[in-house]
Amino acid sequence: MATAVPPERHASTDDLSIWPASTTRLTLAVTAGFPPERMVLHGNTKSPRDLEAALRLGVGRIVIDSPSEIARIAAAVGADGRQKVMVRVVPGVSAGGHDKIRTGTDDQKVRSLPHRRGAQHTITRVLGQPQLELTGLHCHIGSQITDVKPYLVALRRMVGLMARVRDAHGAVLAELDMGGGHGIAYRPGEPALDLTALARRMRAELVEGCSAAGLAVPRLAVEPGRAIVGPAGVALYRVLTVRHTGEKVFVAVDGGMSDNPRPALYGVRCAPRLVGRASTARPCTATVVGRHCEAGDVLAADVELPGDIRPGDLLAVPVAGAYQLSMASGYNPVGRPAVIAVHEGTARTPVRRETIEDLRSRDVGA
Repeated sequence: MATAVPPERHASTDDLSIWPASTTRLTLAVTAGFPPERMVLHGNTKSPRDLEAALRLGVGRIVIDSPSEIARIAAAVGADGRQKVMVRVVPGVSAGGHDKIRTGTDDQKVRSLPHRRGAQHTITRVLGQPQLELTGLHCHIGSQITDVKPYLVALRRMVGLMARVRDAHGAVLAELDMGGGHGIAYRPGEPALDLTALARRMRAELVEGCSAAGLAVPRLAVEPGRAIVGPAGVALYRVLTVRHTGEKVFVAVDGGMSDNPRPALYGVRCAPRLVGRASTARPCTATVVGRHCEAGDVLAADVELPGDIRPGDLLAVPVAGAYQLSMASGYNPVGRPAVIAVHEGTARTPVRRETIEDLRSRDVGA
């Protein structure tokens, strides 16, 4: 099994920002040459090591996701230091493709700070810390969102909170980050978020809301993430066995929930296709399953494949560039796949396949 992605694109750092959520991501981004001052660190449970790395590397902004981070960041900055921060707020909007990836309501694990009284109290504490410079507010309402409306509702509520901050503290916040969660189509015919419509309508809503509240229009940021990376990748699997059980056809491949746990976690549906050879056989309805001894290790249920599908065939699963390899594990243990970058007829391997030697090197013994 392998993942194919196009080569990286280069752009001016004025056009880019990155939202890492851990020490590892920070370090990898800096090592790759990304300017740390263009980075925004957030995560609903940051470790002391994450915060220390962010300050040491000179990360541009840290998003405060819980009140306990205020004193920790201020203490780490030191008496003579100053760090730009944002406050993450729950706007009370539920959106997303599945309950497990909806993060915009108060009853979620990834909940950070409540929209009203709790958020204002936290903002008051941040403004009282001379080591912290509050640049704006941040929110994230969910993932795999295909409708513009929830973003507009959340934006109105965030602008209202910015106005209350101005009225209570005289602080005019210059930045508003509306997060990401932009939905993409994993299968033909599925809806996807219209990013052009999102940009146009969010900008209009922001200008109108700020005008009504007497606010200067803040710098608006979004986090497209999946919308950029997802369609860039294709996962390739080798068929290992084909089993007929009554009217059911199970096609087992050389990967599964170790390299793509999302179907088992929250029901993501994908559209595998036969590649590498042409088939004139009539289609059959099959279920593509992984190699792991788990009933839930199903990559794609009830999909159409050629009736002559057989061991050795290759199946391609499109839209695999996001939340697949990054969520892979060493379960069972099956090594993580390689990443093959393909461009204009040439290929290279930016990430090699994980080997038994890699797995063995972590076992230091008693």
